[in-house]
Amino acid sequence: MTRTKATRGGAEARALDDGGGAHVMSWVIAIMLFLTLLSGAAGLATAHAAGALDRQMAGRLTVQIVEGETQRRDAAAAQVLRVLRTLPDVARATPVAQADLARMLEPWLGTDAEAAGLPVPALVDVDLNSDDAAAIARVTAAVTRASPAARVDAHATWLGPVGRLLDTAAWLAGAIILLMLVATGAVVMLAARAGLEAHRATIEVIHMLGATDRQVARLFQRRIALDAGIGAVAGSVIASGAILLIARQVGTLESELLGGLQLGVADLGMLTALPFGFVALAVVAARLAVLRQMRRML
Repeated sequence: MTRTKATRGGAEARALDDGGGAHVMSWVIAIMLFLTLLSGAAGLATAHAAGALDRQMAGRLTVQIVEGETQRRDAAAAQVLRVLRTLPDVARATPVAQADLARMLEPWLGTDAEAAGLPVPALVDVDLNSDDAAAIARVTAAVTRASPAARVDAHATWLGPVGRLLDTAAWLAGAIILLMLVATGAVVMLAARAGLEAHRATIEVIHMLGATDRQVARLFQRRIALDAGIGAVAGSVIASGAILLIARQVGTLESELLGGLQLGVADLGMLTALPFGFVALAVVAARLAVLRQMRRML
């Protein structure tokens, strides 16, 4: 009796199979998963970069002393530095060496900017104990009193738009993942309905043999799960190669901002779970579509 049921189940599965080996569903899942993994990796890495940028901007100031005469500039910079180091809101105040400034300005002003009479400002990097607006206002007022030639720039003022752009990119990547999941579910449902229509006569025969709607749905689930599994493996392998290639190229760039585009262990775990989620989604979508369509057919 058991052998007869198994033989009949195998025959039914072969009857409902499209044959030919390479099913369209495998290619669809592979493409969808490839794009989803790329979007997920980009979104997670961008979110990490946005967080790193926020931490870098928090409570950081740059004091610029603009004086045309070198001695007055150095005296004003020394006075501002002394005042900064006495303020309770300041955790650290470090002057930027003129050699470093000259090196940063060299692409625009050449190697002898100061010798040519071009004014080069003095800079002081400041780290505050907090990023509170009141603390920034107090430090700004104290610096202005110490030297009218001093200007205070908060890093959040000119790097804030970059952080907002990164946040928007991360949310956009999340939206793309949701759209991919919805599109994949819709494609699987359409494929299941098309398979039902293509095998209507076979399904009627299987019903006459005593099979229930759930048994027929399981047959479609097995076939779509196999196709989805093949597509998930292919899409995952290709996406992993692309992500590793991009990560290697980003790692060669000497950029603090791009250096934040990194994936942690938890991120890799979430990306690894996506292929399994795609297969589960395909199976559930196929079952729902088959059961709903068969109620209309029979």
